[in-house]
Amino acid sequence: MENNNNTVQTLWVALGKFSSFALGLISAMVLSRYFTKSDYGTYRQILYVYSTLLVIFSAGLPLVFDYFLPRYNVAQGKEIVFKVSKVLFLTGLAFSVFLFTFSGLIAKVLKNPELSTGLKYFSPIPLLLLPTMGIEGIFSSYRKTIYIAIYNTLSRTLILIFIVLPVVFFKGTYLTAIYGWIIVSIITLGIAVYFKGIPFRKVASEKSNLNFVKILKYSMPLVLASIAGIAIKAADQFYISRFFGREVFAEFANGFIEIPFVTMITGATAIVLMPLFSKIVNDKTDMNKLVSLWQNALNKSVILIYPMVVFFLFNSKDIMTFLYSATYSGASKFFSTAMTVNFFNVIVFSPLLLSLGKTRFYARIHIIFAFLIWIGEYFIVKIFNDPLSIAIFSVFIQVCIIMISLSYVSRITGISIIKLFPLGRLIIIAFHSIFTIAVVKLVMNFVLPGLSPFQYLSLTGSGYLSLLLLTARWFDINYLEIIIPIFKRSNSQTN
Repeated sequence: MENNNNTVQTLWVALGKFSSFALGLISAMVLSRYFTKSDYGTYRQILYVYSTLLVIFSAGLPLVFDYFLPRYNVAQGKEIVFKVSKVLFLTGLAFSVFLFTFSGLIAKVLKNPELSTGLKYFSPIPLLLLPTMGIEGIFSSYRKTIYIAIYNTLSRTLILIFIVLPVVFFKGTYLTAIYGWIIVSIITLGIAVYFKGIPFRKVASEKSNLNFVKILKYSMPLVLASIAGIAIKAADQFYISRFFGREVFAEFANGFIEIPFVTMITGATAIVLMPLFSKIVNDKTDMNKLVSLWQNALNKSVILIYPMVVFFLFNSKDIMTFLYSATYSGASKFFSTAMTVNFFNVIVFSPLLLSLGKTRFYARIHIIFAFLIWIGEYFIVKIFNDPLSIAIFSVFIQVCIIMISLSYVSRITGISIIKLFPLGRLIIIAFHSIFTIAVVKLVMNFVLPGLSPFQYLSLTGSGYLSLLLLTARWFDINYLEIIIPIFKRSNSQTN
């Protein structure tokens, strides 16, 4: 199941991310309808606390796989995976103890007494899930990303079965969902242990010279950067949760998300490119190859992402209503705000920075802006007292991080920012998408008014895609040159 074509490798990762998103979205759609708004808000707060603390307790260890594994042979890789997984189990234990012990304090900080009970019941889950981390880094390093798609689909399907179905059939509360989490976490742990052994079947473990000092030297700046990154995202959730209540938080949690398809594409690209970049840097081969890979990835990402961003931006209210019901139609204002960052985060600069060993800069920039966002949003709450203002400021901070990092990449690679971020080309692609959706919506609103959100989105989406492909040549855009290679099997690295 190994294929060396980078597009195919990226496709498998993207499919895995898509299945995770799709099944996770189904879960959110169902739970938001079966829970009361208060219960759903508490459930999302539990996930918020878990995701925030996960970065600290995982200690950046899952990130070391795609950096170190390409630099060692498979036998040594087996020893590295076992070593890191063992530590993840211990940190998972510490995480579980922390959640149980400090659940009351966390509930007081977020002003939700019910959260204390929920976190106590949820506390065994980190012990079971942290050892499962690192699957993507392992299989991307060994060019077997199809297993990422299989694992993500399987694990998310189990979550749907054990968490959502009991809530539906037994009309349970958020605690029912947590009981399901515990059961499915036990099953997922067993599956993850099996999957982590797949690349090393019939391979005897060989001791590597990679010790924890080397691992921590690389991972600790990433831990700091990840903590800062979580702090940046947590600031929005904290201020809205504390100052605007559970119901506004539930609306914000559903709406303030980037377009999942965008993060699938950029995330999959980063996962595939990172091991390649790491090997190029380690082998001291031609750095022009590294830059060429990155530029090619950016070009393809923009052509795929911008049309999606424009479609979702122009149909945000219908999308939120379709996904979460009319009760959450107000989430569209958060959704529209969050989407604007997708015009900028097509730049996959992190694999290049990390493969070059620029982890300190990566950490520094995130730490600085973490302080700025917490201070800035405090004053925004006091001055404007408006949750949407918090969302707008959050997007501004993210754009600043991207553009400053882009400038740094330009300096260390010697490539002009115009080449790294071809503004003229990006404007053309964005304008083509905006022109197309405007024409389609104008016709739809005139010819077929009063449709349901599902009908409207289906017809608008079909018309948009068709007109986009038909008029692409007018703007010198070739979407097919990206799509077609996905279906061609190739053993050569064409990217």
